[in-house]
Amino acid sequence: MAIRIKARAGETAEQMLRRFKKLCEKEGLTKELKKRSHYEKPSERKRREAIRAARPPMAFASRGGPGARGPKSGARTGGARRPRPE
Repeated sequence: MAIRIKARAGETAEQMLRRFKKLCEKEGLTKELKKRSHYEKPSERKRREAIRAARPPMAFASRGGPGARGPKSGARTGGARRPRPE
């Protein structure tokens, strides 16, 4: 898999590097590099996957996806106010 980035007209090197990093992240290369940076014994991998499988699956709404209910971030909940100190 080869990733090629062409310079756009008037684009600086920093902007091009930023686009390259985003593309690598999108392709999953950074995740793969982190995963392969240290050797993991097969027994450790099996143990980690068994622990992940034993956990109950998270509901989509509990992660804040569409249909999730609750106040928006920064919104007031409408509870009783504390009196101001005088």
